[in-house]
Amino acid sequence: MSQNRSASLAPVALPDEQMQVRVVWLYYMEGRTQGEIAEALSTNRLRVNKIIAEARRSGLVTITLNSRLTSCVALEQQLAAEFNLNRAIIVPTPEDAELIPVLLGQAAADYLVQLLNGGNIRGVGVGWGATLREMVRHMPSLRRPDLCVNSVMGGLTHGIEINTFDIASDLARQLNAECAYLAAPIYAGSPESRTAIIKQHVFETAFRQIEANDVIVLSIGDMTERSLLMRYGLPSSINIEELVAAGACGDVLGQFVDKTGRPIEHAINRCAIAPELEALRAIPNVIFASGGLNKAQAIAAVLLSGLGNVLICDEDTARQARQLALDLRAGNGS
Repeated sequence: MSQNRSASLAPVALPDEQMQVRVVWLYYMEGRTQGEIAEALSTNRLRVNKIIAEARRSGLVTITLNSRLTSCVALEQQLAAEFNLNRAIIVPTPEDAELIPVLLGQAAADYLVQLLNGGNIRGVGVGWGATLREMVRHMPSLRRPDLCVNSVMGGLTHGIEINTFDIASDLARQLNAECAYLAAPIYAGSPESRTAIIKQHVFETAFRQIEANDVIVLSIGDMTERSLLMRYGLPSSINIEELVAAGACGDVLGQFVDKTGRPIEHAINRCAIAPELEALRAIPNVIFASGGLNKAQAIAAVLLSGLGNVLICDEDTARQARQLALDLRAGNGS
C-alpha cells in the first residue's frame, strides 16, 4: 500500500517532455547534429527539427550571447531607429584611445567594400582625417576602372598623409579606379573669393562630380586641439574661441555646426571650398566614420542634423553622443 502511495506521489515526466529535453540537450550542450540525435533517440530528423524550433518558441531554450559585440549590436539598432539611419556600425571602444581610428577605419573599409560589391557604385567621394587614412590602409586591392574616387573638399596647403588629396589618390590606387581632385585649399580668403573660385570651369566640373557621387565618406571634427582642422587648417585670422563663441561644436566638410547640427553664422562657413552641407542630403550613401569621446558632442550634432545615413563609431562615444542628441531633442540639453 505504501509502495503504491509513493509511486503515485513521485513526479512523472511525460514522454514528450523527456524527448524535448533530451533533444535540446544533445543539440545545444553536446553539439550533436540533428541526424545523430534522430538516430540516438530512434526518431526522425523532421521531428528533431520541430522539437528544436518549438523549444526556442516556448522558452524551454533561451540563448545569451556572451560577447563584447552584443551591446554594440543593440546600440546599432537604437541609433538606426532613433536617427533614421540606414546603418550604424559600432565597434567596442579599445582601452587605448589611439586605436580608435584604426578600428573605425577597418570597419569603414569593410562597409565600403560591401557597397562596392553589392551595388552600382560609380562615384566615391572622400574627406580627410586619421580615420579615413586608416580606411584606405585597410582596403583590399580591387579592380574598379569604372569607378571615380574624388576629394569632396579642399586640402591643406602643406602636405601630410591625412590630407584629402593623399587619401583620394591612395584610395583610387588601391581600387584601381580613376581619381579626381578638388585642387584648392580648404578655405578661400573671403566669401567673395570662394564664389570666384568655384565659378571657374575646372571647379564647376569638380562640383558636378561630387554631386554625382553614390557614396561619400567623411569624418567629423571637434573643437579641441586634437582636431586636424584646428591644428593645420584654420586661417590665421580665426581662432577656436571665436568659433565656440559663435556656437560651434564641430565641423563637417570644414563648415562649423552648432549642437543641433545647424551651420553657425560665421564667415568661415562661406569660405569653405566644399559643397554646402545641405547638398549631402541628395547623396544616396553618406557615411560618417568618427570616434573618440572628444567628438561626442559633434557626433551628436551630426545625428540631429540628418546629413548622413550611416554612422561608424566606437561604443563609448556613440553611447554618449546618442544621449546628448536625445537630451537636446527633448529640450534638456544646455
